[in-house]
Amino acid sequence: MKVGLRIDVDTLSGTRDGVPTLLRTLDAHGIRGAFFFSVGPDNMGRNLWRLFKPAFLWKMLRTKAASLYGWDILFMGTAWPGPRIGKRCEGVIRDAAKAGHEIGVHAWDHRFWQAKSDCMTPEQGFAHVKRAFDELLRITGETPTCSASPGWRCTERLMQCKEALPFRYNSDCRGHSIFLPVVDGKVLTQPQIPLNLPTYDEVYGRNGITNENYNDRLLELIRPDVMNVLTIHAEVEGRICATMFDAFLRKAAARGIQFCAPGDLLPADCSTLPHGRLKQGEIPGREGVLALQD
Repeated sequence: MKVGLRIDVDTLSGTRDGVPTLLRTLDAHGIRGAFFFSVGPDNMGRNLWRLFKPAFLWKMLRTKAASLYGWDILFMGTAWPGPRIGKRCEGVIRDAAKAGHEIGVHAWDHRFWQAKSDCMTPEQGFAHVKRAFDELLRITGETPTCSASPGWRCTERLMQCKEALPFRYNSDCRGHSIFLPVVDGKVLTQPQIPLNLPTYDEVYGRNGITNENYNDRLLELIRPDVMNVLTIHAEVEGRICATMFDAFLRKAAARGIQFCAPGDLLPADCSTLPHGRLKQGEIPGREGVLALQD
């Protein structure tokens, strides 16, 4: 069984502290994944206004967010301007590229994309992605090969605007299989590789899931007859849950499960992929509306 491994890096501390830990862990296990970096200002603390939404407040309480993410993340960009992640962490980002991992665009401003993606014009969306693309190119000297919308917040129009950049694939939605998106009757050339496995913050504290049984429950969801893609976060699996993630990889190896970069799941000829559409909807454990494979 193969599992595509996607690593989302949303914040300054996740980049600075979480990515080096994950690079060491993945190297020890001989695993190649895809790192999706946010490289502009870290304004994640501005998400605190969402505490007025019951679903988000419950998630923050359920996941014990202060201990999980740390106060530096929860208040970043509120009382002071958010620091430029790419500028502060050039060496870390270069290390990920040198280690042979896929390097992809997550966002310029992660919080802004999550808050505004539903009302962005294609021009605004392209400008946002292009700015992050240019920053990663400057830092690594290599063209980013893929992109992934923060929080799976994406529309068909925003997905379409990425066609102007040389991405091998995008990972903007939740779903069950790799497909070529169709927008306004036109088949796009960049495949979508959806996420089908839940993230830690979506399941922890729900239906009896604890840190003691999380790894086993997640392994039970990996099946040989479907596409398997897992997203971890540098802020979680690279920090407070680093030991647990290392144990997860050891358990997975014992079951014959292999991890790879999502791009390695693509067929040799992507034109043979089935076509599909996006729709907007909700999933258990995650607050708000996000892009789903229709």
